[in-house]
Amino acid sequence: MADDDDRSPEEQFQELLRQLFGAEGFDPAQLQQLSGLGIDPAMMQQMMSQMQAAFVSGDGGISWDDAQRRALHIANQGDLGVASGARADLDQAFTLATLWLSEATTISDLAEPGHAITRGAWVEATMPVWRELAEPVALSIADALTATLSDQVPEEMKGMMQGASRMMRSVGGSLFANQLGQVVGRLSMEVVSGGDVGIPLMPAGSAAILPQNFADFGQGLEIPEDQLALYVAARELAHARLFRHARWLRLDVIAQVTEFARGIRVDTSALEDLAERFDPSNPDELRVALESGALLPERSEQQTLALTRLENLLALIEGWVEVVTADATSRLPSADRVAEVVRRRRAVGGPAEKALGSLVGLELRPRRMREAAAMWRAVTDAVGVAARDALWDYPDMMPSSEDIDDPADLIARLAARARGEAPERDAFDEALDALLAEEKGEGSPEPEDGHDDGPQGPSPV
Repeated sequence: MADDDDRSPEEQFQELLRQLFGAEGFDPAQLQQLSGLGIDPAMMQQMMSQMQAAFVSGDGGISWDDAQRRALHIANQGDLGVASGARADLDQAFTLATLWLSEATTISDLAEPGHAITRGAWVEATMPVWRELAEPVALSIADALTATLSDQVPEEMKGMMQGASRMMRSVGGSLFANQLGQVVGRLSMEVVSGGDVGIPLMPAGSAAILPQNFADFGQGLEIPEDQLALYVAARELAHARLFRHARWLRLDVIAQVTEFARGIRVDTSALEDLAERFDPSNPDELRVALESGALLPERSEQQTLALTRLENLLALIEGWVEVVTADATSRLPSADRVAEVVRRRRAVGGPAEKALGSLVGLELRPRRMREAAAMWRAVTDAVGVAARDALWDYPDMMPSSEDIDDPADLIARLAARARGEAPERDAFDEALDALLAEEKGEGSPEPEDGHDDGPQGPSPV
């Protein structure tokens, strides 16, 4: 057998892979000899260490701890912490915003006051939800990557690949998880508050503002900082109050997001094409493919329906928050200007939010927020704050997509209820009564007006 010095870089690389798959360890000094392939030794050592750890564990799982560590590494770079002055200013803004919100909504206050947090604290608080949202996509990509790479290896290496499928699945899932960590880390440098993304990322009943991002957000707006802080605090508290009050809402939003994500299937042809031309010296190509969404095919019809339902729900949430925040901050001279800035920012989204959308195939920006806000304003003007907020008590009371388009029927129903009138019965009510009567063995119930289509007896005198 030829000495190490006589072997080509490709042969040395294959030998390292054999050592890796055999879990026998490898000599880090050999990595320095990979320069002939144009591979960064430090990058390769880190990647191979992760792959070997996945092989040794053999559980086929995804290391979400790696995703959090990656996100924290990015979030903590340049994180200045929370200065005592900034904390005091935001605490004061939260206190005053709490009082103002009590005049704008009947939904009760939070058990804990709003507070200032660092970027790293935001990552730690929100990562459990990111994992829940991204796991279906990660598993899909991991399975597809395993199958594709197994098909691409040379015939003489098929035996070596046998038994390593679980390891490859773990590596593929970890690759996605690391990319998620990078995106979440970058997102931590953009979000201003806990509810900035629009979904319930923070723990229930928790409201927070990131002071460093808040300072970046206010630059160039020419709006007094105290007014900006009051508006952002009121909006964050309204968002947190809503999800704490309507406990079903948090579960519904996450369930709809995960339902959409479970329908994602990786474009295997795109993955095979990438595997055929993949250059180990250019690992960024795989990262770009993941973040650009190139591996995710067009949405299915079922996914499109799920996305429509989710967008309507997010629009209802954002629209309600906007109306309540506007009423609570009506004393602020710059409230309308701040509201427009926030509205545009939510509609456009930042670079990290766009990367997240490409990574999981889902954009979390409510497209119908203006229409939903107009509906909530009409409902508030017509029936008042209490009747409006009561719609969040149960899922079946929520406005529909048709109500967003034209709230007239919704307002009429709420007004009739306020007058003590029984709601108008519809076909669903009749069918439910018939089903209940059949289960009790009572036959079909009498129609609501006391008449039926059969022969009528003599009228009483």
